[in-house]
Amino acid sequence: MSVNLDKEPSLSPELINELGVKHLLVRFPMSDIKNIEKYVDFIRSLKTESILLNVMQDPHTIKDYSQLQNDFALIFEKFSPLIKLFQIGTTINRSKWGFFSVNQYLKFYQVAYKLKTKNYPNLKLLGPSVIDFEYHYVIHALFNFFSLKFDAISALLYVDRRGAPENTQLGMDLISKIHLLFAFSTMSPKSSNEIYITETNWPLTQTAPYAPTSEHECINEELYASYMVRYYLLALCSNMVKTVYWHQLIAPGYGLIDNRDKKIIKRSAFNSFKTMVSMLQGSKIISFEQHKFFYEIIAEQNDEFTQVLWCNGGTFELNFKQDVEVVSSDGDISYSTKVKLSDAPTYIRGRDEP
Repeated sequence: MSVNLDKEPSLSPELINELGVKHLLVRFPMSDIKNIEKYVDFIRSLKTESILLNVMQDPHTIKDYSQLQNDFALIFEKFSPLIKLFQIGTTINRSKWGFFSVNQYLKFYQVAYKLKTKNYPNLKLLGPSVIDFEYHYVIHALFNFFSLKFDAISALLYVDRRGAPENTQLGMDLISKIHLLFAFSTMSPKSSNEIYITETNWPLTQTAPYAPTSEHECINEELYASYMVRYYLLALCSNMVKTVYWHQLIAPGYGLIDNRDKKIIKRSAFNSFKTMVSMLQGSKIISFEQHKFFYEIIAEQNDEFTQVLWCNGGTFELNFKQDVEVVSSDGDISYSTKVKLSDAPTYIRGRDEP
């Protein structure tokens, strides 16, 4: 889950604890380096297993390499006692973020990499942080003549413009896109095979001007919650993704929580995320199958099996020989021999096949 210092920092620890999230991403804009101590204090307040610091470039200073060295030295000095994972740069294939070529980004990354190699060998640096399914930028970043290496691959892998995460683009659904990214990382001498999806979401309807896209691409809260969980499930089934960081906990146009008008309103996605974590965290995926009318995952933890079932549009009814424990995406528990599937994932606990 992604959390921000500028969005309800005093409430974030409590909300994260309620969700049960163990791995967080915190954004740190280099343009705000004068306030670095505030970010350090914020990170100290987040009681979790790991934090990834997203070091966001300052478009006004990325060409001043002597200043970059000083900035990265301060960043590593302040955060390394608390954090071992650093995403160096973000959204490198959008000029509004400051980079006008992949080589320009690689020069930027190389400054951090050389400092890390010399003084902080235990840190883990992630890149190249290409947004969307634009893998020609990824290829350029992973096959180069710069003296550097990515300790893990970071990707801002959005699929929202295709609707559901199972939908295809150029014949490739989410899992296929992940497999292709993994193939590039495997072939590259400049990276490890670990993939971190450090940003993704869907924009919410009727939230302008906070939604990052036009109203045409926006979806309602119910679909948002369903697509979110299914994105995690599919990424998990790929067996090639270390972590997915949802963007983000609090944001009026695309977050799990709406904080407009000084109110904290938990959207349905908040409960869906909470249910997913409680049902599947620590589980091992046994199988994934796309049936004619629905999708099925079987997960195992401590010899206990959980089925996760959903449709991509429409509904479908499954019949069991005896009552099964059914957990809805919102966390409601019921028992029945008939389970009606829909866009929202449904959990069947204690069985490994219908």
